[in-house]
Amino acid sequence: MAAAIKRIIPMLDRILVQRAEALTKTKGGIVLPEKSVGKVLEGTVLAVGPGSRNATNGSHIPIGVKEGDRVLLPEFGGTKVQVDSDEKKELFLFRESDILAKLE
Repeated sequence: MAAAIKRIIPMLDRILVQRAEALTKTKGGIVLPEKSVGKVLEGTVLAVGPGSRNATNGSHIPIGVKEGDRVLLPEFGGTKVQVDSDEKKELFLFRESDILAKLE
């Protein structure tokens, strides 16, 4: 079943984000244990839904980020999405209102 999934398309105002990987080695070459590595609060937008619906006319309200944007994420929240068990990518679905900032 997982091989059949080619692409995830978020619904409404949801955004699919890949969290950036935490640095496990310092510039000096010291390897850090997993417990001392903090949670990474940055990610890259992989896919964006069409936006939430306008209550008056039913049209979509556009989302403020697009694919490829770097965003600042909350420490907690989001729904973890498992696409392939082979890949180590951490993908999360967030609502647009959960995204803290767009990084440039």
